[in-house]
Amino acid sequence: MKIAVIGLGYVGLPLAMVFAEAGVEVVGIEAEAARCEEVNAGRSYIQDVRGDALRAMVKKGLIRATTDYAATEQCDAHIICLPTPLNANREPDLTFVREATRQLAGHLRRGQLVTLESTTYPGTTREELAPILEAGSGLTAGVDFHLAFSPERVDPGRTDYTTRTTPKVIGGLTPACTERALKVYGPAIDHLVPVSTPEVAEMTKLLENIFRGVNIALMNELAMLCDRMKVDVWEVIDAAATKPFGFMKFQPGPGLGGHCIPVDPVYLSWKAREYDFWTEFIELAGKVNENMPYFCVEKLHRALNTRGKSLNGARVLVLGVAYKADIDDLRESPALKVIRLLRDHGADVAYHDSYCPELPGFGLSSVPLTDYRRLTDYDAVTIVTAHSDVDYRAVVHEADLVVDFRNATAGIPSAGNVWKL
Repeated sequence: MKIAVIGLGYVGLPLAMVFAEAGVEVVGIEAEAARCEEVNAGRSYIQDVRGDALRAMVKKGLIRATTDYAATEQCDAHIICLPTPLNANREPDLTFVREATRQLAGHLRRGQLVTLESTTYPGTTREELAPILEAGSGLTAGVDFHLAFSPERVDPGRTDYTTRTTPKVIGGLTPACTERALKVYGPAIDHLVPVSTPEVAEMTKLLENIFRGVNIALMNELAMLCDRMKVDVWEVIDAAATKPFGFMKFQPGPGLGGHCIPVDPVYLSWKAREYDFWTEFIELAGKVNENMPYFCVEKLHRALNTRGKSLNGARVLVLGVAYKADIDDLRESPALKVIRLLRDHGADVAYHDSYCPELPGFGLSSVPLTDYRRLTDYDAVTIVTAHSDVDYRAVVHEADLVVDFRNATAGIPSAGNVWKL
């Protein structure tokens, strides 16, 4: 068997690796020629793909990358793993997926499988991909070629559940499409979960992430209330989590990040309006989460005021700018909004993040944190993303003021210089 993975980013390259490691030949279709060169040289640009492992697969001839869609003609299956961002009006933007599908259509052959993994709204596979593929190939979906949706469930940086070990939901246009997709994914994925239609699979991915976003919003709202009531929200959550049933632990924070959780609710809300339905509960959760960077900056401002200082002109060090701990992914990171807001208030902002050495959009580079005594150079140190390579005990000991939005300083004695979300 030979497959094509279209898009060699955070989803596509790890997926190509698990197929190759299972002995399946993979051709990666990637629009950026520079990325193709990196892959073909065995150099990984994705944190979850080890360079030595990639080199081994390239050396064995199991992975190669190209910009040419003609390479898909000899493949048994094509898996589309491309970004589905929001446009400037916060509406679904399927430009990358549509364009790739058009290019693929001209090379599609009878009996091949096309699977979409990109997160999207229910109906995309049937209403968007099928017509494009049919028009460009002259073939009929579900009759001449197989079509399915199988959502990516990648959680960057996670080691307990990987691309191979995370159960994979698969919904085909027809039962035969589902069966074909199960056979294609079978060698590479440990646990497959067939569902009846692409729409079920598409909605499944949205539910997973909306569930998380809504529950985080609940914790964020509780955190803002506890702040006003002078109750430690972290202690409340830990105490509630001792109940062995009926409670699932979520944590508040400075906002949501990554491609999925901040974006997926918008996809569903947009599609719901087509059916004269308003997802008010989901949208309210989104508003709460979107407000958190503003609340956090306001709290930092209050903390500085207790020191007789203003945010305007204050030197502020932001610890962690990736959207979650111990990864290098900046997509939708709340830290970026926090930095913008701090600058809007006149603060002099620096940051430290060993995973993200540069923030070109801000003209900033990560400052070293080899000597924690230098933290006294800042009026405030704020913990936005709690990477595990930072010594938070030293931060608390050396910094004049610490504002912790991640509870990274839990259990560390302080001299009254720590404010927490």
